[in-house]
Amino acid sequence: MKIIIATHNIGKLQEMNFLFTEFIPKNYNINLVSLNKYPDIPEVIEDGDSFQANAEKKALFTANYTGEMVIADDSGLVVDALNGEPGIFSSRYSGENATDEQNIEKLLENLKDIPEELRTAHFACVISIATPNNIIGSFKGICNGIIGTKPQGDNGFGYDPLFIRTDIGKTFAELPHDVKNRISHRARAFEKAASLIEKNIKLIEKI
Repeated sequence: MKIIIATHNIGKLQEMNFLFTEFIPKNYNINLVSLNKYPDIPEVIEDGDSFQANAEKKALFTANYTGEMVIADDSGLVVDALNGEPGIFSSRYSGENATDEQNIEKLLENLKDIPEELRTAHFACVISIATPNNIIGSFKGICNGIIGTKPQGDNGFGYDPLFIRTDIGKTFAELPHDVKNRISHRARAFEKAASLIEKNIKLIEKI
């Protein structure tokens, strides 16, 4: 069966493949596909006021468009010293078509006078599951850390080179993919969602 991951980001698709293997180990013969397989699908405007609102909007729209079961997420970085910025605007912090490098540069500029002990932050992720005309469920996961003073590491994407897990002492971008994927905010959200995802896989298989 096919499940749509509502993203064009190949890195996120690879992470979702890992999470299915990690938390839904039974072989259901699932084919995860990204929105790159649907080049004509309209862009969903993420105008919600929360991660959950944006994730649910993406999931439901994509399910209605494709007729398939969909998993969508919205995630971002929440920095305490910046009153929660960039938050739901993480991917477009420095503009609508911002690159990761531009967003990192803006974040570092906004934190340049903030001492290390006040650079606390967390990554947040909400995963929403939908079938046509129906939001099945939404689940939130968070991962705590601090923001470094310069990018470190070549793995990951987004703000990974700045986000340091204090218990590990490395940025997400310095960790091997399998380690990061097991401890990430997305992993925590997926772990909560796994049983409901599996339940709906079984229902669809019976049809």
